[in-house]
Amino acid sequence: MADPNASAGKSGLADSRPLSPHLQIYRWPITMTMSILHRVTGGALYVGTLLLAWWLLAAATSPSAFAWVQWFLGSPLGLLILFGYTWALMHHMLGGIRHFIWDFGHGLGPGERNTYAWANIIGSVVTTVLIWIVGLLAFSGAN
Repeated sequence: MADPNASAGKSGLADSRPLSPHLQIYRWPITMTMSILHRVTGGALYVGTLLLAWWLLAAATSPSAFAWVQWFLGSPLGLLILFGYTWALMHHMLGGIRHFIWDFGHGLGPGERNTYAWANIIGSVVTTVLIWIVGLLAFSGAN
């Protein structure tokens, strides 16, 4: 049996067909970006939960193991990881609230979906920064 697409190339039809949108020319809607970020932050929360389990196991194991984990999490890399984990937690939580609102049939219009998506991004950044400011202020006096 002959390939049906083989003759299209000979007649020039394949050259006149439109190309599929490519990532370099396709503008992603904010709602699609938020869907991808929601999945990525969900995966990041698994890694953050492993960090939490590592911290708890070290606390239960020995003072030296706990001191090492505390040192790592207090290092610039550790603080960056914890900051990212905090943002992932806030972003995923606000995305869940957005989906919960949608479950009741509210905010499904195109303008509302975009507004909720931007509110999710802005809200996650703002709450992350506020949590870290409060945490740093609370623990700065503990030293």
